[in-house]
Amino acid sequence: MPERVPSTPCDVTVIGGGLAGKAASLHLVRAGLKVVCIEPPQPVRPPVGESLDWSAPDLLNKLGLSPESLIESRIATWKLHVTLKMRDGCDAHYIPSAWLGGFPFYVNLATLHVERTQLDEAILKMMVDEGVMFVRDRVVDLETEGRKIRSIQTEQGTRFSSAWIIDASGIGGSLVARKFNLPSLQYGPTKVGIWGYYRVTQQVEGTTLYMDPMPAEYLEWIWEIPVSPDTVSVGYVAPGDVIKAAREKGESVEDIFRRQLMKFSRFEPLLQQGSVGAVNVTSFRCRVHLESAGPNWLVAGEAASLLDPMTSNGVTAALRHAAEAAALILKFRTSGELPLRARKTYSSRILQTAKFFNEGIEKIVYEPVVRNRIGLSSAGTAYTSPAWSMNVVYARLKPDGIFSTFLLGAMLGFFRISASIVYRWCRMLKSSAS
Repeated sequence: MPERVPSTPCDVTVIGGGLAGKAASLHLVRAGLKVVCIEPPQPVRPPVGESLDWSAPDLLNKLGLSPESLIESRIATWKLHVTLKMRDGCDAHYIPSAWLGGFPFYVNLATLHVERTQLDEAILKMMVDEGVMFVRDRVVDLETEGRKIRSIQTEQGTRFSSAWIIDASGIGGSLVARKFNLPSLQYGPTKVGIWGYYRVTQQVEGTTLYMDPMPAEYLEWIWEIPVSPDTVSVGYVAPGDVIKAAREKGESVEDIFRRQLMKFSRFEPLLQQGSVGAVNVTSFRCRVHLESAGPNWLVAGEAASLLDPMTSNGVTAALRHAAEAAALILKFRTSGELPLRARKTYSSRILQTAKFFNEGIEKIVYEPVVRNRIGLSSAGTAYTSPAWSMNVVYARLKPDGIFSTFLLGAMLGFFRISASIVYRWCRMLKSSAS
């Protein structure tokens, strides 16, 4: 890279100012490091990820954001349960069992819904107040030496050089992954999410999912999340080819969204408020990179793994990655390089967790094989029970070394194998019946 480019030295450069990037910056600056966080002037998409897993409150607490303070400032509402509603009038409720709140688990039996824009702004203010240099610019190139990253070049011509790099550039970035051609695993088809926000007069203390599954079709679903006492986020998720077929028939995105919401009487009053407008649209495909760490770099958040939104684990994963990446940099900062075992264990935790959540939700809920055999509500129970359990195990085990990472991977692998056995058994019964 040209030597005439002005260089800005720092201890850590964080690429991406999303949730993972901000959280990592905050952990590092509080430990006394000089941190630069680079975020594009225009976001790739509006922030999403509003219904949180039960492990998220502890991770937010570590940033200095208690659930009570978020509730008081109207950034969040309580999430006490998840309700599944079907078009035929049947419903199911998923609530953490009371025993999880006692010894030895001590799990929060209530978690949060958050207004993501306000949450991101609150964390941004904290990190800037504590000394993080927040730069509005776009990273266009990485200067490498072998597998190390030496500096970062931005669109406006600034060069940032640092001993450590965290890539939290999100689903639309994954800069390090592209630079080093990191292989990845992908799950399910490309999906499209369409969502908007509506005013309500009565607050609901839980996430509600609406589904009308066809026996032979991949699942489509609708979410309703109370992000503040008087506002709900309502969204629709479907395979990309379904949206493409509707668009080819002349339907607009707003038409598709309205048609899906009209299947459920709950949304009639919301739609009567006026025409559907200001909807957000994004496409995504769940995936995880096989490698998330190098000699002096770590990949975090959606740049490392994208978990399906139905799992409610996106925010938890981002905050976990941020905390673990920051801890590794602090542990090995004097040596200037991550040892191989640290890279492998960090990558393994991200990989195994993503495989567990994405494989489980695809085989048990999205695809029709298992849910047709045991019913949608039972399929939901078959997925949520191990999902909640594994988040509890992760939170209590706090894996950071070879043994604890191996133990976590073994438990996650056991449940993945169990899901595969159930899936194959249901397929076999279907084949026998036909």
